[in-house]
Parts: sequence; C-alpha cells; structure tokens
Amino acid sequence: MTEIKKETVTTQGDDINSVVNARTEKKATTSQTIEYLVYFLFGALEILLAFRLVLKLTGASIGSAFVGLIYGITGIFTLPFEGIFHKAIGQGVETVAVFEPATFVAILVYAVIGWGIVKLVRILSGDKQAN
Repeated sequence: MTEIKKETVTTQGDDINSVVNARTEKKATTSQTIEYLVYFLFGALEILLAFRLVLKLTGASIGSAFVGLIYGITGIFTLPFEGIFHKAIGQGVETVAVFEPATFVAILVYAVIGWGIVKLVRILSGDKQAN
C-alpha cells in the first residue's frame, strides 16, 4: 500500500501563524517497486521489438548502425519464436520489406509474461491493490 506522510511548517509573523509549506510525499512499498521495475524492463523490450517490426516492414538497411543495433539486441528475444510462421517478403525497387511473424508473436508473449510476473508479485506480497 502507499504510505502518505504530511508535513506542515508554520512561521510566526505579526501574531499571525501562516502556513509556509504543505507537502505530501508518497512512498512505494517494496512490491510496488518490483512491479514498476518489471513494467519498465518489459516495456523497454516491447519498444525495441516494435522498432524491429517497423524496421523490417519498411525494409531498413542493415548497413545502418542503429538498425544493426536494434536487430542485434532483439534477435535473441525473437529466436524462440522463429519458424512458427513463414516470413512474408515484399520485393520493392530499392528495398525488401519483411514481415516477421516471430517478432509479432514475441511482442504478444513478452507482454503476457510481464503482466503475469506483476500479478504474481502482487499475490506473493499480500498487498491488496485498488483498481
């Protein structure tokens, strides 16, 4: 659960107490911190996989350092899903567009895994979450 802590500082000036600063701080519990971390990590992976999907669909050149970096990082995450479906290839004048179903499946699977881990953390922590 979220803890709420209030601080009020008062000063005295000409027989009048005035409130100078009122501040509310929220502190996340350990289980919430773990949830945020899991969402961040899986969210970053989802974004990288989405970049891979778009770059493949648009026929981006592997000669580009950015494209090579994205393919290199995400290649290991799409590897378990290779061969489930055949790739669709569209030959253009200058580029070759490729639809990789493995990347699309990876996006779906990792989203479900991330969600499942967060739910498991909530169950194991015993905290009741308000939706």
